[in-house]
Amino acid sequence: MYDLYPYVGKTVTVTKDMCDFNGHMNVNYIKEVFEQAWEFANEEFGLNEEYLASGFSSFTLEDNYRFQKEFLLGDKIFPRFRLFNVNEKLFHMIGVLFDKNGIISAMYETVEGHIDMKQRKIAPMDPQRLAKVLAIKEAHDLTGKVPYDIRLKIRDL
Repeated sequence: MYDLYPYVGKTVTVTKDMCDFNGHMNVNYIKEVFEQAWEFANEEFGLNEEYLASGFSSFTLEDNYRFQKEFLLGDKIFPRFRLFNVNEKLFHMIGVLFDKNGIISAMYETVEGHIDMKQRKIAPMDPQRLAKVLAIKEAHDLTGKVPYDIRLKIRDL
């Protein structure tokens, strides 16, 4: 199951500060763990400082979170990610948080728009970047089918 998500995030251990009044990890900290997906995007897609300086970036357009199982104090969380879909203007990434037994405990989807920062509007990627990101998506597709329903959709290329 791990292989379906080629990018491996940093393992997180739930601390007391992360727990809420219900005694489990607060959703805001879970969202923070999912933010690791941007390390992958910045590295693999090249959405880095140089790209930002060239006048382009990405904005979050929509997120979806689902929680199957709670994380308690001391639990270890194993985040994994993959690029699910892409078109000339949008990225659709997904992530999962595995527990110590390899069970998916939380799922995350995000749709990001490729932004021309001069206009602050969605714009097409340059052909080289699009080809690079499509190659990543195709490689991730080869890992297999995601074992749960995908809620967010973008138009296929």
